[in-house]
Amino acid sequence: MDTETPVRTVELEISGMTCAACSARVERVLGKRPGVRTARVNLATERAHVDVVDGAGDAPRLDDLIAAVRKAGFDASEHRPEHDTAAALDTDWRADRRGLLDLAVGVVFTTPLLAEMIAMWAGLPFHLSPWVALALATPVQVVAGSRFYVGAWKSLKAGAGNMDVLVALGTSAAYLFSLWRVLTGQADQGLYFEAAAVVITLVLVGKWLEARAKGSAAAAIRALMTLRPAVARVERADGSTAEVPLRSVAVGTVVLVRPGERVPVDGTIVDGDSQLDESLITGESLPVARGPGDAVIGGAINGEGLLRVRATSAGGEGLLTRVIRLVEEAQASKAPVQRLVDRVAAVFVPVIVAIALVTFGVWWGLLGDSETAFVAAVSVLVIACPCALGLATPTAIMVGTGLAARRGVLIKDAAALEGTHRVDTVVFDKTGTLTEGRPALAEIAVLDPAREDEDRLLALAAGAQQGSEHVLGRAILEAADARGVALSPVQGFQALPGRGLAATVDGRPLLIGSRRLMEEHDLVDAHTDDRARALAGAGRTVVWVAAEGGPVLGLLALSDPVKAGAADAVAALKDRGLTPVLLTGDSRAAAGAVAARLGIDDVRAEVLPADKAEVVRTLRAEGRVVAMVGDGINDAPALAAADVGIAMGSGTDVAMETAGLTLMRGDPRLLVTALALSRATYDRIRINLVWAFAYNVAAVPAAALGYLSPAIAGAAMAFSSVSVVTSSLLLRRSKAARG
Repeated sequence: MDTETPVRTVELEISGMTCAACSARVERVLGKRPGVRTARVNLATERAHVDVVDGAGDAPRLDDLIAAVRKAGFDASEHRPEHDTAAALDTDWRADRRGLLDLAVGVVFTTPLLAEMIAMWAGLPFHLSPWVALALATPVQVVAGSRFYVGAWKSLKAGAGNMDVLVALGTSAAYLFSLWRVLTGQADQGLYFEAAAVVITLVLVGKWLEARAKGSAAAAIRALMTLRPAVARVERADGSTAEVPLRSVAVGTVVLVRPGERVPVDGTIVDGDSQLDESLITGESLPVARGPGDAVIGGAINGEGLLRVRATSAGGEGLLTRVIRLVEEAQASKAPVQRLVDRVAAVFVPVIVAIALVTFGVWWGLLGDSETAFVAAVSVLVIACPCALGLATPTAIMVGTGLAARRGVLIKDAAALEGTHRVDTVVFDKTGTLTEGRPALAEIAVLDPAREDEDRLLALAAGAQQGSEHVLGRAILEAADARGVALSPVQGFQALPGRGLAATVDGRPLLIGSRRLMEEHDLVDAHTDDRARALAGAGRTVVWVAAEGGPVLGLLALSDPVKAGAADAVAALKDRGLTPVLLTGDSRAAAGAVAARLGIDDVRAEVLPADKAEVVRTLRAEGRVVAMVGDGINDAPALAAADVGIAMGSGTDVAMETAGLTLMRGDPRLLVTALALSRATYDRIRINLVWAFAYNVAAVPAAALGYLSPAIAGAAMAFSSVSVVTSSLLLRRSKAARG
């Protein structure tokens, strides 16, 4: 299939999945549909992301995808944005009245059977008659256990097996065997009604606890969603105000934000001054001052001032919405390690059923012990748990990405999260990443005072920069404006990427830019070069100003202050065993001065923007695992070339699309937090998977050898799923989460 073919993503809400085998089955069914490029199904969020070929004749319709899922034994519907994952997880069991009824029936009718079992173990004289035990076990088996029979039937009808098959087989065997003994007068030989009832009830309790824990795992994204106000107060043409639904706010509309209210949309302040709390969006703990001309983020809490804000995004389509969408996509994505789980899940149920049959055959046929054979086989069926395998990765990702979002770190997908934990080299772009990105003119060096003075040199340089969008050009223009220097029109402007520009001002053809540009035109002499090196040695960026054909007229030295937390961030990375690298287009002297101040030993200077990606590829070729940190726009190729791209402080569409991680504020220390959270999340995934695999590796043989009763096996199976989700929730208490 042509990789250039446009692809769109269809999101489906899937119901009826109970374990990893179910999600793997849905994934295979959707993936086989004509026109489907890939399908990803997440057990924890109960959602499918299907990439389909757009506009082609074989492109599947939504109804076709839903029909395929239903044919596989599950239910599906189109995901709508207003049906957010957090709310769905939070209310799933509360809204499922049948599920709560089943749980209630199980608890009420199983309690006497459980009490009899405990009394027997304790040697107490409490005993139920066989017919009472039958009367108690039947509602549990028929009513509370009906969902397992329905799920098993749908699964088997679709040619697959899942957890419901194991529970239905195991409990049915125990119940029917006990029923046969009661009806044939053999009750005194032992009944297993309590085993069947306890297993069903404990699995239902486990599912209830699991649903609550998954809802708790979605708490972070739920907190983000609550930031979106439902209405906005807009100004009418006649000066009056009216409250309108948020979605009806158009770009350019002026909204009024009173003290204490949330800003409804992304916009620019037209009038008013205030302090804004953006902590839940950017992770910045302190309120930030905002005034006329400043940008504001929808969802931020206004402080004491009254603000008039002109919307720069339509209602409900701002940065906050993009953040929520990215977090949801990350939570729905699969880590590469999940591929192993999917392969295991595909064969899990048939293998467990085979082990149960072999167990029964060995105990009965070879050892002649039919009673132990039956108990051991039922225990094998009940204790095997594909649920824990299916939940190990997605629940950790849900908690980890949610925590990161609360701290101002956006993790694009699970692959980026998994890649981050292996990073050993962090490459920093200098301007805007380690420095403030707001250079200011610090010194003017006129080389021939007889021909030019400072203001005249500045007027020529600033006049030429009128056609430039470069950050250094803006700094030169701001300096000219501050000095009140009049500017002449610019003609023949030509940008020279990575080197500077050529332009004509007042009829004088000029070359303005880096030393490299001057070398290309043979304009560098020893005296000027020494002067430039002295300025760069102080950590300043030097802009050369020359007449085309010579001579060099002067030098402009610009300073860009190092960010307050940059040195701490570099030190923290080195303490963790990571190697920092400074990558910049600036001169070696200026880059070296900044690197020395920050404690960076590896400096790659005078690198053209187009060559930054090649430097990253070279580092990777050396066997390093590289994270590239940049602004996400000029550094997009380098971000894409790295093992993990990290966009710093921009929050733009380009940053979010190009980078694996996006830092929502420009503090370099947030990078350390991002790496720590990513590593902690991946470590939790590994712990969960080790537990899930170890549980099954140890529990199934123990059950087959007759060491576990069906009731204990059922309790262990329910506990395994709950323990995996609880383990993921422990991420909240990790050192990385606390910062």
